[in-house]
Amino acid sequence: MTQVSTISENKISKFFRLTKQALRGEEQDYTQGSIRRAVYLLALPMILEMIMESVFALVDLFFVNRLGVHATSTVGLTESVLTLVYSVAIGLSAGATAMVARRIGEKNPEGAARAAAQAIVLSLSVTLIISVLGAIYAPNILQMMGAEAPAIAMGTNYTRIMFGGSAVIILLFLINGIFRGAGDASIAMRSLWLANICNIILCPILINGFWFIPAFGLTGAAIATTIGRGTGVLYQMYHLFKGKGMLKVRLVHFGWDKPLIGHLLNIAYPATIQFIIASASWIFLAAMVAEGGSHASAGYQTAIRIIMFFILPAWGLSNAAATLVGQNLGAKQPDRAEKSVLQTARYNAIFMAIATVLFLVGAPWLIGFFTPAHETEQIRYAMSAMRYISSAYIFYGIGMVLTQAFNGAGDTRTPTLISIGGFWVFQIPLAYCLVYYFNLGPFGVFIAIPIAETAIAIASYILFKRGKWKEVVV
Repeated sequence: MTQVSTISENKISKFFRLTKQALRGEEQDYTQGSIRRAVYLLALPMILEMIMESVFALVDLFFVNRLGVHATSTVGLTESVLTLVYSVAIGLSAGATAMVARRIGEKNPEGAARAAAQAIVLSLSVTLIISVLGAIYAPNILQMMGAEAPAIAMGTNYTRIMFGGSAVIILLFLINGIFRGAGDASIAMRSLWLANICNIILCPILINGFWFIPAFGLTGAAIATTIGRGTGVLYQMYHLFKGKGMLKVRLVHFGWDKPLIGHLLNIAYPATIQFIIASASWIFLAAMVAEGGSHASAGYQTAIRIIMFFILPAWGLSNAAATLVGQNLGAKQPDRAEKSVLQTARYNAIFMAIATVLFLVGAPWLIGFFTPAHETEQIRYAMSAMRYISSAYIFYGIGMVLTQAFNGAGDTRTPTLISIGGFWVFQIPLAYCLVYYFNLGPFGVFIAIPIAETAIAIASYILFKRGKWKEVVV
């Protein structure tokens, strides 16, 4: 009995020691030792990082829903278009993660630092164009998305600020991708925590007013989110230049390096297209739902934000696969890279299975917490969307890991082709048929999403097992 107790205590002690290492960001060599240990050390801070990213959406949802259905619809439609900005950020981040991870795996920290700096230079050039166009055409964007006139009048300033501040969105994603590629996921986690604390404090103050601060209404939500993310970026930049870990970036690394920029673009542009394809499909789906009216749109956007609260942590676990693949391929260990991906996929499937049960059983409580009780139509649509979409959660989880494995290897073209086929050749036509030919309205969209995501996961697994991603040169 004493021996069993001692073994249990040792396991608990080891667990807490690993957790402490993961959260503190102690320097590790992820190309050696236990794969399970490597996944845990990387995944824990990445999951917490993505939980914080999802909290951004939920905090805004909680306070914005109190401003009425038009405010909720406006925020949701703006976020749908902003996913294009997120796509650029994630694409650039994928390129930076792949290059930094590969250089770290090769034990070339100087090359990793130069790749990181050039990725920032590239992202700032892209951001300028997005910010200017988004700020100028904010009302046109809302109109294009099918927003009703009151929603456009209420939300133009919100949309303008969110697009105008897209630099902080892109930099937050990009620099966190750099840190993840270097295996320093704890800094990425802490930057999102800091950004969220600022947003949680500022959101109710700027929306409703406090003491000498006037109430900005919906516009206040945009100001709070932008300031919060900007604070996170400043924290990232401090640690990027402070360079206590393997990654030590200096000003000399920011000098324009045309060959390296070209190499980054070669990896990043397919990844960007990959996520733009997926994001654009969500925009089309959101527009289809919006044709059912503001209640349908608000219900769908409410459900999506709650769903994303669980998808983003799963995406954090998937990011661990990208880092492990990149570093192990850099260390010439392709078999270890593959085993890391399969191990991570198993963990993600378990997590998403638990989330599925929670959504199927707890949908009324979850929706009711974020939506005023008198909005019965909005609640009805939100509950249906949540239950239909979450039915394929396990496949989402597996598909995410495989996508990030391809990206971590620098094989960004394969998941891009899968996205084209899965979203535009299959999902959009299926949703269109269900909505308009079978007269299912918004419910047709809710049904098409899990069917398409399941097909994408199956296709990703087949191509992953073929192993061509192991041969990509970064």
